[in-house]
Amino acid sequence: MMRSTIRHRRRNEGSCPKGTASRFRYRVRRLIAVPGLLWGAVSFAQQPADSSRTSVAGERRIEEIVVTAPRRNEVISSQTLEGETLRQLNSYSIADAIRYFSGAQLKDYGGIGGLKTVNIRSMGSQHVGVFFDGVQIGNAQNGVVDLGRFSLDNMEPVSIYNGQKSAIFQTAKDFASASAVYFETRRPVFDSLRNDNLKFTLKGGSFKTIDPSVLWEHRFGDRVRGSFNAEYLYTSGEYKFRYAKVDGYDTTEVRKNGDVRFFRAEAALFGDLNDGEWRAKAYFYDSERGYPGAVVREEPGKFRHQDRQWDTNFFLQGALRKRLKPFYSLKVTGKYAYDFLHYLSDPRLDVTTMYVDNRYRQQEAYLSAANIFSITPWWSANVAVDAQFNTLDADLVDFVYPQRWTVLTAAATSLQLRRVSLQGSLLYTHVTDIVRRQGEAAADKDKLTPTLVASYRPLAGQDWQIRAFYKRIFRMPTFNDLYYTFIGNISLEPEYTTQYDLGMTYGKTWPVGEGELGLNAQADVYYNQVDNKIVAMPTSNQFRWTMINLGYVEIKGVDVVLDGCWTRGRWAVNARLSYTYQQAQDLTDPTSPFYGDQIPYIPWNSGSAIVNVSYGAWHLNYSFIYTGERYEQAANTIENYAQPWYTSDIALSRDIALKNMSLRVALEVNNLFNQQYEVVQCYPMPGTNFKIILSLTL
Repeated sequence: MMRSTIRHRRRNEGSCPKGTASRFRYRVRRLIAVPGLLWGAVSFAQQPADSSRTSVAGERRIEEIVVTAPRRNEVISSQTLEGETLRQLNSYSIADAIRYFSGAQLKDYGGIGGLKTVNIRSMGSQHVGVFFDGVQIGNAQNGVVDLGRFSLDNMEPVSIYNGQKSAIFQTAKDFASASAVYFETRRPVFDSLRNDNLKFTLKGGSFKTIDPSVLWEHRFGDRVRGSFNAEYLYTSGEYKFRYAKVDGYDTTEVRKNGDVRFFRAEAALFGDLNDGEWRAKAYFYDSERGYPGAVVREEPGKFRHQDRQWDTNFFLQGALRKRLKPFYSLKVTGKYAYDFLHYLSDPRLDVTTMYVDNRYRQQEAYLSAANIFSITPWWSANVAVDAQFNTLDADLVDFVYPQRWTVLTAAATSLQLRRVSLQGSLLYTHVTDIVRRQGEAAADKDKLTPTLVASYRPLAGQDWQIRAFYKRIFRMPTFNDLYYTFIGNISLEPEYTTQYDLGMTYGKTWPVGEGELGLNAQADVYYNQVDNKIVAMPTSNQFRWTMINLGYVEIKGVDVVLDGCWTRGRWAVNARLSYTYQQAQDLTDPTSPFYGDQIPYIPWNSGSAIVNVSYGAWHLNYSFIYTGERYEQAANTIENYAQPWYTSDIALSRDIALKNMSLRVALEVNNLFNQQYEVVQCYPMPGTNFKIILSLTL
């Protein structure tokens, strides 16, 4: 018997944003697969089919179905890029996509090979939790996740949340960050005729870039699906840039030592259970890259930076969700991760640096159990307990080889009334560090932190929502903060953030002739306080940083996002505009001459725009990013002033239907007007560059 399939998404690809009633049209889609790495789990999960149950991809399959349902609204500030909008962006990685989110600043240390970290609402990269398929990516060594290593090749939605996710049925870790980035692997979708999908993609372009990838998706019966994705990338990273010499005139140089080589492979399984589902994932990443370093204007032409870094990352993770009683559901999540890093900086090759030749090995084991109770149709509660164990080994002199046990317990509740939604959570965190030498471990930490969320719909039948939240949370000092040889300080206290947010969302759809026009708008004003604020500044090489403790910072800001769509016949126009205003002031010492100055790298004004025009199989995409004036040091002086910069990217693509297959051809031009700019001081970014994409789906 053919099973029917409905995919629950906030909006389908290419459609307009809807109001209270959203119309979703789901057509039969193609098939997907997985390799042998996780095949051993298949026989365990293959059970008799249940035609009344939702499938692995959250779907039921029929030839075509139209559904009318209320649009899902977040009760806390969030932004999402997905579907055709995400596919059309001129982006290599998750980091590139995040540039278009309001309130997010991306630190990019130069081109494809540079380190890329995200800072949301000026609270610092360590306060951003990064979640891949619902499980956090950790880095106990320095607390920073390089988002440049996660490709968009096999991703679906990419989202950021301020505070935390709206759903309370989640792990304790989901409650433990000031803000969060979520991205998810594409889930296999099949029609009734095929058991395999196969997709080959080849990207190439400027800087000798070559980037082939393959995606294979397979259906193991009615209850198990899988996918395998592999990608290889090489780029020389060499690009021309202009800069002003110390005597005042401009010259052109070539960025050196920015080459990157990486190989990434992912295997995933998705399975159905009666009243539940499970998923498992294996991830492997291996890379070698050069770090081009800072451009030193006082030494014209001396760009001999030879720093090298080798990374090997591997993890296994899985999650199982099942409703055990009509009022009770359980979600179990687990992960094991191994990370190896080798960093080399040789003064014999670059006299401006110090000698570093170190190897670091991190291991992480993580287990979580979340329990949700549906007390009434409008009242639910969740209790989640997480346990995590981290180790760090390094070939450093007098290294203490730290280990950390972390236990988090979250209690959360949600009330869903007719026009009012209320959520509250309380997170308890216990941290114990163990080191080899007695008396050199940081003291145990026991902290209790709350969150309150509320939303209100003023008018029945209207997609208009007013929302607010309060959250207090902290980040633990990292292993580097506490134990880095000759630098660490075991007396460091956690860095606290307190967040206040008030916002609103509005959505509406209007018929326009034979088509329709849709609009979604959201705006938030916020006030954040950060105690013991730490800002990391690069030194002569990118592996050792100068940590500047600013003590106390206040952040006041406004985020505005507008999404619009117009469709008529074969025409569709999608547009997204975002704007951010932030005043992030250092208020540590009233006697300082720089009291009240803007903290480094935070612009007062920033924004982005995305416009996508489609006609049948043709797609034209234009994207624009603007970053206003800011300062590169804590002192807001003319010497530290950074000028505004902007970039424009454009892409043209066409989908070509062939016999039993489809071909997508795309041409992308980045930095269309060849703007010369620096995201981080002395790290020039590429000028105009291009990329060609060929994608064949079988």
